[in-house]
Amino acid sequence: MGIAYYIGVCILAAPFLLLTLPGYWLLFKKAGRHGWEALIPVYSSYVMLKISGRPAWWLIWLFIPFFNYVINVVIYIDFIKSYGKFKIRTQLAAIFLPFIYLLKWGVDDTRYLGAYASMEFCDEYGKGVKRPAIIDWGISLICVLAAVIFVRTFIMEAYVMPSSSMERTLLTGDCFFVSKLNYGARVPMYPVSFPFTNGRIPQTNIKTYYDGLKLPYLRLPGFSAIKRGDVMVFNYPMDADSPYYRPVDKRENFIKRCQGAPGDTLCVVDGQVYVNSKTGPNPPGEQMEYNYTTNGVDLNPQILDELHITLYEGHTYQAMTKESADKLKRYSNVKSLAAFISPKGKSDPNSPVYPTNPVHPVGPPNMMLNGKQPDYKWSVDNYGPIIIPKKDWMVKLDSMSYPLYERCIRTYENNKIEVKGSDIFINGKKTDSYTFKLNYYWMMGDNRHDSDDSRFWGFVPEDHIIGKASFIWMSTDDKASLFSQIRWDRLFKGIN
Repeated sequence: MGIAYYIGVCILAAPFLLLTLPGYWLLFKKAGRHGWEALIPVYSSYVMLKISGRPAWWLIWLFIPFFNYVINVVIYIDFIKSYGKFKIRTQLAAIFLPFIYLLKWGVDDTRYLGAYASMEFCDEYGKGVKRPAIIDWGISLICVLAAVIFVRTFIMEAYVMPSSSMERTLLTGDCFFVSKLNYGARVPMYPVSFPFTNGRIPQTNIKTYYDGLKLPYLRLPGFSAIKRGDVMVFNYPMDADSPYYRPVDKRENFIKRCQGAPGDTLCVVDGQVYVNSKTGPNPPGEQMEYNYTTNGVDLNPQILDELHITLYEGHTYQAMTKESADKLKRYSNVKSLAAFISPKGKSDPNSPVYPTNPVHPVGPPNMMLNGKQPDYKWSVDNYGPIIIPKKDWMVKLDSMSYPLYERCIRTYENNKIEVKGSDIFINGKKTDSYTFKLNYYWMMGDNRHDSDDSRFWGFVPEDHIIGKASFIWMSTDDKASLFSQIRWDRLFKGIN
């Protein structure tokens, strides 16, 4: 796992690292080494250890998760200290802008002073005085923490797939990277917070952020716009409600596929998504539940495993892709096989959907026009049509549209709403329309019958978007035997 993680980081950061190579080349030469040694991954780290006087066995730490973060920064800091860069502000600048500072030191009068680890003195601290090792390591750890926070906030972050909602695109136990550069990194809204936490200390109600300083929503420029079909990580919108009431960037992380963009008209007919009256692209690993019967001969578990069929104990339906279903129905002992599709034209009381889902209600009866909740007769497989809100789009509010957009207006765009009979008041003013301030998206899981997604809780505002899922760097199956837990065929697999 450590080697895969290290290589994965290098692959994702490759364009950024290439910019630093000219600086490394010149500094290596100043230390009496060959410039080309800076071009070889891992070996270049060995050379940096030699230049700074650290033992070569430190390379082992590069292949151990978390420790590789620390040792990479420590090696780097010791390396630049060997050229007389002792000030903390200089070291931090070199961490965040290495492609500038390494090249600058490579061409100016910066000299190699010798292996930092064996230096008798440092000019900053007085001749003949060597700084205690604990202080040295403490400063290095501070730099490591700053570097890791910067990378996680603005460049990339690692996640683990916790559920089966994205099968078979993502399996439970898949470890993947999320790029924050694609759509542009979101600037933290609550910048004063304890790092590596998500709002509260686990098992307590203690906040890990200071809510006295809040910044407005701001997203840096990205490489691309959000597109239909992208697999994305976002903050779970329903954490805005009781009992959590969490700020946007402190809500739980969810991962789904974007099926609808701002301004789209989306519907689901017999399990098939349609966008703007056109068939939406089906995910390559999309799963549905299928009912089946046999002629009395049970299905061979090995066949089910080979077809990657998700088993539900005690049920006559199983989740599988269309391709697996086509193969399964060819077996002689399979008498019938059909997709389990909720009926058209009526609500499913066993699986109520947005906006009539009682688990995620739009609001109390006094928030409904005339106190009534309309029956849309929608289900998970037959849903909509519904228009996805777009910034500056004005929607006419009536008995059918108001329940669909009330949550966006009240919760996500922070307006005060009152309903008196059939009249709607927004921020104290009577109105029958509303113009949206944000763009919204429609998210669905690839495992269509085992996914908590927009069909149950509605739209995802643009300020909730974290980043795009890029590729899987490790995958483990906790249910497998000890020596079969790593899914080798999924390592470094792109997410489509």
